Amino acid sequence: MIGIVGCGAMGGSMVQRLLEEGQSVICHDAVSETRARMADTGAQVADDLATLASQCTTIILSLPKADIVKAVMLELGPLLQAGSIILDTSTSEPDVTRELAAQAAEAGYVFIDGPVSGGPNGARKGTMTMVLGGPADSIDSIQPMLAHLTAKTVHIGPSGSGHATKIANNLLCAANLALMSEMARLAATQGVSLENLLEGVNAGSGRSGVSEVNFPLWIQNEQYNSGFTMGLMRKDVGLAVSLAERTELDLPATRAIAAIWEASRESLADSADFNEIYKFGKSSDV
Repeated sequence: MIGIVGCGAMGGSMVQRLLEEGQSVICHDAVSETRARMADTGAQVADDLATLASQCTTIILSLPKADIVKAVMLELGPLLQAGSIILDTSTSEPDVTRELAAQAAEAGYVFIDGPVSGGPNGARKGTMTMVLGGPADSIDSIQPMLAHLTAKTVHIGPSGSGHATKIANNLLCAANLALMSEMARLAATQGVSLENLLEGVNAGSGRSGVSEVNFPLWIQNEQYNSGFTMGLMRKDVGLAVSLAERTELDLPATRAIAAIWEASRESLADSADFNEIYKFGKSSDV
């Protein structure tokens, strides 16, 4: 039996994917309405963490931020069976992850960080990428489960390294979105269409996941339905800034990108799709 804590867009999609793959799953969410929604889909639902912990030795966390992960583990940790494995797929903070992993080792269970890329669609289709931090033997033991959820897994290193890598990945995605959007505006002044610009960039050294995936899937067609919001990306960009400050690194490019995403609050709500950063600044073009 696989347990999942947190049944929002990502966690709920993972539940449905695992069920379709023939896996036994029980899930829990702090919000009663979400639990009811999951029950309506046919998922087995636990009304409390104690019930879930009593039935599972492998539990996936899909939670919004580090503070919530800590709060859940404060309650869940003492309830776990010896030898249990906790896989935290949230975009959390490396320091928090290392703290929770140390507590887990003392208590006789394992805490692995495994943040994901691919959004709810990737979770639903089993095509996510997961970067993992933690002991290799424990990660190897859950690979059969991960095969149902991911197209690619990368073991980065010890606890916290998966979350550090995820922060770096999301900051780069945020930067590439802002830069590619500005270059689209610049190219338009020279009579170059977005379609032709992307064709040229994707044939050259400036290409990125943003130019190859985000623009064709969500921006060119104005769909903006990736399932990942402006608010979530602002939070992740903030994690990069906070990590740099705590380690006393001077990262001027990171600060500049963060300033763009923060300034966009005036015109783009947290609930907007994160690819809508493409629209930021366009209204001021002459």
